Amino acid sequence: YEMQRSLVGSEMCIRDRKRRLGDMDILLWHEILEPYELAVKELQVKFRHLIKEHHGKGLYSPIESVSGRVKSVSSILEKMQRKGIAPEEMEEQVEDIAGIRIICQFVEDIEKVADLIQKRSDIEIKSEKDYIRHMKDSGYRSYHLIVYYTVETMNGPKRIQVEIQIRTMAMDFWATIEHSLQYKYKANIPDHIRERLSAAAKAIIVLDNEMSSVRSEIMDAQNSSQMQRNLITDILNNIENLYKVTNKREVEKIQDEFYHIYAQNDLQELKRFHKELDLIAEGYRAQAITDEL
Repeated sequence: YEMQRSLVGSEMCIRDRKRRLGDMDILLWHEILEPYELAVKELQVKFRHLIKEHHGKGLYSPIESVSGRVKSVSSILEKMQRKGIAPEEMEEQVEDIAGIRIICQFVEDIEKVADLIQKRSDIEIKSEKDYIRHMKDSGYRSYHLIVYYTVETMNGPKRIQVEIQIRTMAMDFWATIEHSLQYKYKANIPDHIRERLSAAAKAIIVLDNEMSSVRSEIMDAQNSSQMQRNLITDILNNIENLYKVTNKREVEKIQDEFYHIYAQNDLQELKRFHKELDLIAEGYRAQAITDEL
C-alpha cells in the first residue's frame, strides 16, 4: 500500500511538472527566446568579423566557419523534463538555449580560438569542458565553453548564457552523424553501430593528427592565396578609380599590364605592380575616391 501511494505520488508530481511546462504560453516562449536569438545573431557577426580581420591583414584565421542556433521549445521542454528542472529555473539550469559552433581546420586552432574568446571584454566565461583531451566514451570530441553575454533589449540589458562549441571539421562531421543516430534511436543506439562509431572516432583522431603534421604547409598556401586576393582587390579598386580622374588610354595600358602579370601567377610581380600602382593612384589622389563621386 505504501509503495502504491509512493508511485501515485510520483506520477502526480510528474503530471504536475508536465502540466506546468505545457501551460507556458506560446507568446511567453517567444518573449523568453527573443534575447537568445539576438545573442546568437550578434555573436555570429562578431566571430565572422574576426575571420575577416585576419584575412584583411593577410593572416591565417584559426576560425574556419561559424554557425549558431537557438534550442527549439520541444528540445528545451525535453531537457527540463529529463533533468527535473522547474520552469522558474530554466534560464539558469538550461545552459545551452543559445548555441554557437566554431569550426577550425586544425586541432591546434581550437586552443587559440578559446584564448581569443577568453580575452574578449564582451564575454564572461562561466565554465569550460575539454572533451578533446578527455574524450567521451562514445567517441565525442569538442571543446565547450559556457559563457555569459549581454544583449540590449527594449527593457534594458539582459545577461544570458550561451554554449560555444569549438571543434575541427572532422570532429564536427562525426558529431553530426552521432547526433542524428541519437535522435533516431533515442539514446539506445545498437551495439554494432556504437562499435562502428567508436572505430570512426579513432579514425577522426588519426585524420586530425595527419592534418596537423602538414599544418605549416597548408597555412603558407592559404596565406599566399589570401594575400593574392587582397592585392588583386586593391589593384582593381585603384584601376577603377583612375578611370575617373585620368586619361582612359593610360589606364587601359595599366589594365593590360595587370592582366599580363596576373596570367604569370607570380606573387612577387603582383606585389611590385601593386606598389607602383599605389604610387600612381596616390599622385592622382585616386585612392580617396568613393562611389558617391
